[in-house]
Order: sequence, then C-alpha cells, then structure tokens
Amino acid sequence: MQTQSGPVRPKAYWWVAILALVWNLLGLAMFVVQVTMDEARLATLPEVDRRIFLATPAWLNAMFGIGVIGGVLGALGLLLRRRWAVPLFAVSLLAVVLQMAGAYALTPAWQAYGPAGLAMPVLVLVIAAGLWVYAGRCRAGGWLR
Repeated sequence: MQTQSGPVRPKAYWWVAILALVWNLLGLAMFVVQVTMDEARLATLPEVDRRIFLATPAWLNAMFGIGVIGGVLGALGLLLRRRWAVPLFAVSLLAVVLQMAGAYALTPAWQAYGPAGLAMPVLVLVIAAGLWVYAGRCRAGGWLR
C-alpha cells in the first residue's frame, strides 16, 4: 500500500501552474520578439509603435526580461512544488511594475494609447500579482517544499 506524504493539492493547483507557465512563456516569446527587432521589422510597425519602441530605454527591456523569466521560473517552481516559486513571482511582479510604470512615464505610450492602452498592462500586473499571492498561499498551505 502506498501512502501520500504532505497535504493534498487540488486539481486546480496543477491547472494554475500549467496556465502560469504558458502565460509566461508567451510573455517570453514577446520579449524575444522585442529585443531581436531589426530595422526591417521596425519599419513595418505603425509610426506610433515605432516611436514608442525607439523611445524605450534598455533598462525597460531588461525589466521586461526579468519579469517574464522570473514568471517562467516561478511557474516551473509551482510545477515542481518548490518554495522558491514565491520569491521568483515577487521578482517578476516588481519587474513588471517597473516596466509598466517606466513605459508610460518615459515613452509616448500614454499620448499614443491613452487610458484604453492600460488594459493589457493592467491585466499583466493583475496576473503577476495574482500568481505571487497564489504561490504564497500554496507555500502557507504546505503544498510547496
């Protein structure tokens, strides 16, 4: 007879972990597209997006990378049931906050998109915060080792 060790995780735990990984891998793909943008591809962007891209400082791209890599590693931590998922999601959230705030403070994004342009950044922030809180609850519940 086989016995189970530790608290039982609900099936939703695994769905959240898998969806977190997929979401962050999509973000990582978007990061790669952004940092590998060449002149030819830049020329295909609408003028407003080109201006925003050219006005984006390198440190904002670094925050983008830290945010998505932290999220990918945090999601892997959830899948592996590791406690280090929590600080990785915290790093991801902090990087996302800095990236989004910087993007709207330092580039013409606000002038270009206005309040309607906040929908995706707010969604990204809500998901990043939610994953950090969720991982913390998983740790508190004894689901992570």
